[in-house]
Amino acid sequence: MSSREVDIAIIGAGTAGLTAYNAASRHTDSLVLIDSGPLGTTCARVGCMPSKLLIAAASAAHGARHSSLFGIQVGELEIDGAAVMDRLHRERDRFVDSVLDSLGRIPDNRKLAGRARFLATNRLGLDDGTEIEAGRIVIATGARPNVPGFLREAGERLLTNENLFELESLPGSVAVFGPGVLGLELGQALSRLGAKVRMFGTNGSLASIGDAEIRQYACRCFNEEFYLDLSADVKQVERVANGVAITYRHRQKGEITEEFDYVLAATGRRPNIDELDLEKSGLELDEEGLPEVDPRTLQCGESPIFLVGDANTKVPFLHVAAEEGRIAGRNAARYPHLEKNDRLVDFSVVFSDPQVASVGLRMPELGEQCPDRYAEGKASFEDQGRSRVMGRNRGLVKVYGERGSGRFLGAEIFGPAAEHTGHLLAWAAECGLTVSQMLAMPYYHPVVEEGLRTALKDLSYRLEEGPRQEDRCLECGPGG
Repeated sequence: MSSREVDIAIIGAGTAGLTAYNAASRHTDSLVLIDSGPLGTTCARVGCMPSKLLIAAASAAHGARHSSLFGIQVGELEIDGAAVMDRLHRERDRFVDSVLDSLGRIPDNRKLAGRARFLATNRLGLDDGTEIEAGRIVIATGARPNVPGFLREAGERLLTNENLFELESLPGSVAVFGPGVLGLELGQALSRLGAKVRMFGTNGSLASIGDAEIRQYACRCFNEEFYLDLSADVKQVERVANGVAITYRHRQKGEITEEFDYVLAATGRRPNIDELDLEKSGLELDEEGLPEVDPRTLQCGESPIFLVGDANTKVPFLHVAAEEGRIAGRNAARYPHLEKNDRLVDFSVVFSDPQVASVGLRMPELGEQCPDRYAEGKASFEDQGRSRVMGRNRGLVKVYGERGSGRFLGAEIFGPAAEHTGHLLAWAAECGLTVSQMLAMPYYHPVVEEGLRTALKDLSYRLEEGPRQEDRCLECGPGG
């Protein structure tokens, strides 16, 4: 048995772990990065990048299929599923290789391969018998798909984001369980690439949409492309000879049974903490086996242990994992003199079509945190100039502001280019801008962002700061 003493041990070489390593290594050379594999980060291997490659292919197919809107006829559309997946594999592997190149630049004596578990507050054991005494420990073990028991009846026909991207060709039909971010993105992409898709939810939620009106609008839009039931009544999932049979109550047809090539479980993720033996760490754990984490420092209680990224179950986004890794890495190096960080404004994007974005406070949080102090502005993209030009004129945007101060509080968007308008709004919220300051910014014509200006003008009026908006703004230009 070998043993080793270090200032800092980081468990997990994903985005959060690598960022924590980079931050901590600026303060000490006495640290080690532990990972059981596979290497390459969730984002590059089975998350952000391969999903966007699938979505890009789907967008190309959708554009070709609807080109007649612009007077362009492309003939019969043919989708080569094997070629789609081949490009996905090649580009995905390039992204993974870039991560592996970065890992390769870390000195070998600072990397350990193996599964770590706690032996005591400051002591870790690896599965090869190695023991590590660490002054501080950063847990960045990520998360894995959470698959309900009834879906396991699909057997080898069960897909998650962990194995979907390993398919050699596109499936002909898929039943998607979970209309969250992952399920919505992948389900719509597969539908546009020719698969028969049925999507089932259980609690009425859709992606990250908090506003009921926007959620209902989005549900109608997606149902134009594939069957989506946000509160589905699924009776049975059964493995059959050529796939999986799903018995469910269809909204129009009553109880029916349909067969699918695969079932895609997009039913959330669970933190990879169950093999860490956290009960030996000295941390006080809740009923789910998780410690309390200070979001400003990422410290667990008063201990020298920090929990970051998907492993802490807060927000499963790469930019959040990277932010948390930086905070935890610095604080692990500075311990016990911790820096309390103001966290960046909440910001999320769903790469569906139309896209979904939320910034800052959403409707549920507004009702809880300032029920009598906010106003709402709204605009539709249906008659917005640039959106109509592109044939992408579907969606709603709602913006929220604080009465009295006029401060911009947040927004929800379902519409074209929401990833870009969402960034503008996130920067505005991070800078603490008021609605009046945002309206004083330059707006080019014709751009989708003019729809955002329309919503802000409506909000300004409802905050009693500006005039009522006319149906047509002459100074905004046609369709502004």
